[in-house]
Amino acid sequence: MNQSILFPDIQDWDEESQSITFPAQQSGALLECVMSIEELSRLAGKEIEEGDQALVIFSELRFDIEELAEELIEEEEYDSSNRIQIKAL
Repeated sequence: MNQSILFPDIQDWDEESQSITFPAQQSGALLECVMSIEELSRLAGKEIEEGDQALVIFSELRFDIEELAEELIEEEEYDSSNRIQIKAL
């Protein structure tokens, strides 16, 4: 694991976009990572129907999600809003 990318234990449910947002820090810069409920469902292999359930499953899969985010950050795969959009493989 790349020690220059840190993931604080913070995550929020965004009702409007139906996604979880969480921060990452790389070399002092704060980055926003986003994972949609669809991508989280795909990664979990089951349907997720609401925010509280999404947050629980996110916590269960946090290590895997952070690895996906880390790869995207290292490859500088930012979207048009300068955020990292996490996709399930």
